[in-house]
Amino acid sequence: MSSRSGSDIQYPFTEVPQKGEWQEVTKGIYWLQMVLPMALDHINLYVLEDDKGWWIVDTGIKLGDTRERWELLLANQMASKPVLGVICTHMHPDHVGQAGWLCDSLRVPLYMSFREYYSARAFTSLQPGKMSWTAEQHYRRAGVGDDYLQSDAANMRGFGSIVEPLPTAFNCLKEGQVLEIGGRQWLVMTGAGHSPEHVSLYCAEDKLMLSGDQIIPRITSNVSVMASEPEANPLQDWFDALRRFRRDLDVDTLVMPAHNAPFYGVHARLEYLIDHHEGHLAAVEKACVEPQIAIDLFSVLFSRKIGMSQLGLALGEAIAHLHYLCAEGRMVRELDDDGLYRFRTIATESRPYQGVHELDSLPIEV
Repeated sequence: MSSRSGSDIQYPFTEVPQKGEWQEVTKGIYWLQMVLPMALDHINLYVLEDDKGWWIVDTGIKLGDTRERWELLLANQMASKPVLGVICTHMHPDHVGQAGWLCDSLRVPLYMSFREYYSARAFTSLQPGKMSWTAEQHYRRAGVGDDYLQSDAANMRGFGSIVEPLPTAFNCLKEGQVLEIGGRQWLVMTGAGHSPEHVSLYCAEDKLMLSGDQIIPRITSNVSVMASEPEANPLQDWFDALRRFRRDLDVDTLVMPAHNAPFYGVHARLEYLIDHHEGHLAAVEKACVEPQIAIDLFSVLFSRKIGMSQLGLALGEAIAHLHYLCAEGRMVRELDDDGLYRFRTIATESRPYQGVHELDSLPIEV
């Protein structure tokens, strides 16, 4: 987790919505918060008003009093109109956790991108049990020991338990699609890296963006190589998305993120996020002049000791940076006699990545 809240970022709201309440961000857009039982203790959700009813953007997790908070809003502020649809920006439990309950109880459709919906279905269907050989190989090649491989964190045993059964049908959101809600034209913008096909909604005319986890003002979204796709290069996807958003978003856009608070300063934030990862790349490249395994790079990326519960996220981020450098031709990966992947820098005379190398506190599941 890294922070940036300097003069380039402005927060127009000083208070956050409390239980059973929401806050009007601008005409027809309401901001509410649900609690999360982790270091990141909240998620921002949004409700869009249309003449015919309400649209919900993200749903909260299946834990704590999330459902109770929704019931209070549905019985009070939202009682005068029906809910028309539920939009989930991506597959993570804090975003889809209550989608099944909301869609089934209100009999309304779910809207997600193709890859996010089917990824959510796949991860919520995982059963407790023995880790697959592909996942075990992925972790062992990174230097992980038996203590983690036998843990609940490594086996994803908790994912399905914090997500209501997902609807068996959905409406597919695609890049460039336009949703007409509340007299506004909301452009669907997708990005990958943090998740497979993350959806953000942008109203160019009013300079408004519902960004989900794609752009957050004070923390950096996790970008990881996961055991389910061990050869992926998500950091390349993440850079591509950030640079495209930087090109296409108006500098004066009000960003409504899934965490922290609505803010102005989107160009500054996007530039910082790019610089942040480029700084990490330069540090990883320097550290691997002598061959390294992924798990030994935590001190290059994080300022605090990585515990068992954060190991998977930290490892995923380390491997994401390593895979990016390999794809760029700056590094090679070799399998040694012990079955470990060792990464070695192959060009040290000039490093194109300058960036900002600020150690993250811990990886955070955003």
